[in-house]
Amino acid sequence: MDLGKKLFELRKSKHLSQEQVAEQLHVTRQTVSNWELGETTPDLNQAKELAKLFSVSLDDLVGLDTQNILKEKVSNVEKLAGIILTILKVIGMLFILYLIFIIIAIFCFSNLKSEGSVKVSGEVTCSLNDEVYNILLNTDKELTCTNCTEEMKDEFTHFIHWDNLDQSLNNIENYFLQNGGSCE
Repeated sequence: MDLGKKLFELRKSKHLSQEQVAEQLHVTRQTVSNWELGETTPDLNQAKELAKLFSVSLDDLVGLDTQNILKEKVSNVEKLAGIILTILKVIGMLFILYLIFIIIAIFCFSNLKSEGSVKVSGEVTCSLNDEVYNILLNTDKELTCTNCTEEMKDEFTHFIHWDNLDQSLNNIENYFLQNGGSCE
């Protein structure tokens, strides 16, 4: 509804004539008539006086539906809040998935690393000249031999292949056999 029609309705509801309204606002009857016909509009001070006279707000006087505007703004804020919450939920889920992925990766790589560092070892017990020799080889390239002399250890290193411990142990057994010893 436009301002002119609103002024007309408010004036009639208060049982006032155009002249009575004009007197209270210190304008002419013709000015009030022009406002009601929509030919002119009151200035801001006159609009404030009209609102007081008819006991309405300026928004009501000019036909602004502030309740619907507020409802629409609140609705828009609620929609925006919903969108933001959805985005935050998605980001949270992605973060959780990322953490799970990192934990799985750490677990898998630590298992691979520990599998790669497993010590493989082989052992043989041999005797020569009434002496018992317990010989242990492992993938860390360690040769442990009880009662072995440094000369024997040096000879063993010539035919030990660290990537094939079984063959290396066979070679050590052959060494003892060739030198008149035996192995178990």
